[in-house]
Amino acid sequence: MMSMRKIWSWFWLGAGCLYFFIPLLATFLFSLQRQAGTLSFLAYQNVFGDPNFLASFLFSAAMAVGTILAGFALMVPTVFWIHWKFPRLKPVIETCTLLPFVIPPIVLVFGLIRLYSSPPLTWVTSPALLIAGYIVLAFPYIYRAVDTGLRSMEVKTLMEASLSLGANGAAAFFGVILPNLRTSLLSAAFLTFSIVMGELTFAVMLAWPAFGPYMALVGRDLAYEPAALAIFSFFLTWLSIALIGWLTAGLSGRKGNAVPGGGA
Repeated sequence: MMSMRKIWSWFWLGAGCLYFFIPLLATFLFSLQRQAGTLSFLAYQNVFGDPNFLASFLFSAAMAVGTILAGFALMVPTVFWIHWKFPRLKPVIETCTLLPFVIPPIVLVFGLIRLYSSPPLTWVTSPALLIAGYIVLAFPYIYRAVDTGLRSMEVKTLMEASLSLGANGAAAFFGVILPNLRTSLLSAAFLTFSIVMGELTFAVMLAWPAFGPYMALVGRDLAYEPAALAIFSFFLTWLSIALIGWLTAGLSGRKGNAVPGGGA
């Protein structure tokens, strides 16, 4: 016989699932009513057949890839160096990671526009400025993922062992530390991708044809197509989460081989 605690646990779990899935189901059913009198995928056909949809999606995807690569190039060596050489700086960096949550994006983008709209750094018309803004937004997620990955290993011990075996610092980092961060980097990459694909403020203020402004424009002018876009965005987010889980499980099965192979 199930205890009352288990019954209540299942009750609240079911209530939470209903609270989450009922609006999603309602949105999906509404998106199928584009054609009067019958259920159809006409709204999805209209969205996917719009050239602006593909153009904005590909643009945001390219910006997401650029943000991931630039963010990793900036954050991974920095966080690694702090863990290895300057652990007392961790509280300072952790405080800095909270700033994108405290400072509104509209303030950040106005600061970027004011700083980079006049010589000698006229970057306001360059996609590099948009990527720089996205890196700021993704900074907390990239830092937390990398920090968690580094906390799960003995960075100092691994580096000292590699250096004592004759490896230089770069070889030890790329051969020992980085392979053990694959799971953390994948999580950070998919989170960053989801953030960039739905971002609105930076793209609007910097006048770039990104996916977020496209969704806002469709939501302003049409009725059923925004619901189809919402379902697509939700599917894209959950696909990213599923890929994180699948790739994490696959990499975890081979994790035991990463450190010995890197330290050889």
